[in-house]
Amino acid sequence: MKILFITSTRVGDAILSSGLLAHLIANHPEARITIACGPAAAPLFGAVPNLDRVIVLDKMLFSMHWVAMWSLVVGTVWDVVVDLRNTPMTYPLVAKRRYRLSRKKPPGHRVEQLAAVMGLFDRPPDPKVWISDQARGAAISLIPDGPPVLAIGPTANWSAKTWRPGYYVDLIARLAGPGGILPGARIAIFGRDDERPLALRVIESIPEDRRIDLVGRLNLMDVGACLERAAFYVGNDSGLMHLAAAVGIPTLGLFGPSLDELYAPWGPLGIAVRAGKSFDEIFPENFDHRETDSLMDSLTVDAVEAAAVDLWQRATEAAA
Repeated sequence: MKILFITSTRVGDAILSSGLLAHLIANHPEARITIACGPAAAPLFGAVPNLDRVIVLDKMLFSMHWVAMWSLVVGTVWDVVVDLRNTPMTYPLVAKRRYRLSRKKPPGHRVEQLAAVMGLFDRPPDPKVWISDQARGAAISLIPDGPPVLAIGPTANWSAKTWRPGYYVDLIARLAGPGGILPGARIAIFGRDDERPLALRVIESIPEDRRIDLVGRLNLMDVGACLERAAFYVGNDSGLMHLAAAVGIPTLGLFGPSLDELYAPWGPLGIAVRAGKSFDEIFPENFDHRETDSLMDSLTVDAVEAAAVDLWQRATEAAA
């Protein structure tokens, strides 16, 4: 049996779609899997069971990346094709079953919208990240056993979604200080290499003996393995936030100019805390993500700390 799974370029959406792939694998454990996705998301799928290949969709002029993908898959008779990109290049493929993302999206969280593609309305499958033994071994060397780890994601793909570094510095002092939810915790900072300038103030505020600086050092699977070793995650609305939720740690997502009803961390240990202003109030007209500074200033440190304490209590009760 052969399955073709076409998912997002964006890391967050690729993670949120992974529950559908896990559902297919659970129901067809003998199937051979081919995945097509963008280059940023590709490392997420390297340890998928029975993986034949990951086709990396490097964007080309005139959408020629779709032609390149089609040339690689057209000669196969597919038992299942799942197209979450709604590309016309999948129509000519020979497929016994075909699922496509409708342009008219149903209401609900993005996980629920994706589940509707396969008619899984009642129990949308949770996102899943497959992590190799090699990645877990690397994570042990980067985050050895010791005091608990508070994971921080202070960056995002556009500045308007980022809570200011000074707020993170204050929050870390509260959560990992005396009386916090993780007193004496080590602090692991995550982000891409090109995001280091945005994270630098947060990194430098942490004493060296408690600092785990992972910004720009890891691929996504290694990041997932390191997040598994953390006790708690706080970060902006980003793919990293969704990765933290997918590996199962308590995940607090910070939202302002993006919709938490669509993209809040998914799962029983994921919650979102919004800026004091509503999405409609906070999102400016003629928004340009390349130029707009942070729109998160109405989200106070007090509000985030209170949400973190609430989530930690929930996670502690669930583990008892």
